[in-house]
Amino acid sequence: MDLLNTLVDKGLRRELPTREEALAVLATSDDELLDVVAAAGKVRRHWFGRRVKLNYLVNLKSGLCPEDCSYCSQRLGSSTGILKYTWLKPDEASKAAAAGLAGGAKRVCLVASGRGPTDRDVDRVAGTIKAIKDQNEGVEVCACLGLLSDGQAERLREAGADAYNHNLNTSESTYGDITTTHTYADRVDTVTKAHAAGLSACSGLIAGMGESDEDLVDVVYSLRELDPDSVPVNFLIPVEGTPLAKEWNLTPQRCLRILAMVRFVCPDVEVRIAGGREVHLRTMQPLALNLANSIFLGDYLTTEGQAGKADLEMIADAGFEVEGAGEVTLPEHRAAGGCGSHEAAGCGPHEGAGCGSHESHGSGGVCGTAVPAAAANEARTDLVAVRRRGAGTDLAPNA
Repeated sequence: MDLLNTLVDKGLRRELPTREEALAVLATSDDELLDVVAAAGKVRRHWFGRRVKLNYLVNLKSGLCPEDCSYCSQRLGSSTGILKYTWLKPDEASKAAAAGLAGGAKRVCLVASGRGPTDRDVDRVAGTIKAIKDQNEGVEVCACLGLLSDGQAERLREAGADAYNHNLNTSESTYGDITTTHTYADRVDTVTKAHAAGLSACSGLIAGMGESDEDLVDVVYSLRELDPDSVPVNFLIPVEGTPLAKEWNLTPQRCLRILAMVRFVCPDVEVRIAGGREVHLRTMQPLALNLANSIFLGDYLTTEGQAGKADLEMIADAGFEVEGAGEVTLPEHRAAGGCGSHEAAGCGPHEGAGCGSHESHGSGGVCGTAVPAAAANEARTDLVAVRRRGAGTDLAPNA
């Protein structure tokens, strides 16, 4: 396909595809899918080889969030039956992180529900970062605490945080359909604050909320303009008790096309498969490793993930290798610029408990034009289980 040859060429040069080219990737047929994966795989391997970075989530504070994000199981008025607890102590969080690090994770993502942290909350998280780093040399720590106030990103950086996650989630034009308690501009402002403070910016999207192809392209192009170092791609986990519980709009094939489009638009950036991969990619997960170079190990914030051992076996069986603690994730031209390097040609400008992190924030019928009925996925509620182990419980975590 001329389209794919062009996109590979541009990806190897870090050149931005046209919007028409990005939309064309999403419109490819199932017969063309393996060709799309192979083409995007060339770009992925050029910048990241066959390495897969493992990340591990620690939910520091679960539930009782005052925000009304339609995709989130921790939202205001949620009736999802998820775990609800207040702040973990630093030693509890460090113990939870240790399980993921023992499983091969090199980054720990500390997430807390809520609109955004108070200054006291930042102090709490600073203590947790210190506890984790004191016990694990070389570990990366990413914070995801919601909307940041002036000076908080700098304080997190001084406390030892390496990165900050805050997802855009969907296009600006449809953002108000999924959340009314804060704005798209609020999210952009927080990513900008993290970047300016020298933190490695992490910002991504949620697919499956009923958004149109145009919405998906819009948000990915907005992410490129913001220039995060990592882009988590969440696929909505329609949790019972949330407004989007009935939204099952994804197929494994559509998920692969979305990941390929993100890779072509953001060729040299850490693309992470986040919440929902087990629910929507299912047995096609190994193919997705040809597109993304990063995944979460084990469970998510409020839902269970694939067994950590199965994740490691999947990576090995697919011919990939876990990225070592001493290896640099980003290509030299990005890593050389420090955290959040603004490369002009780079991918520029987590769902989680707070305003934007790594939980299955998927998509639903509220965001623009829904996926045609013929492409709709059948509900697989058997694959959605509320997390009852790990952080906030007395049971061993899944790592």
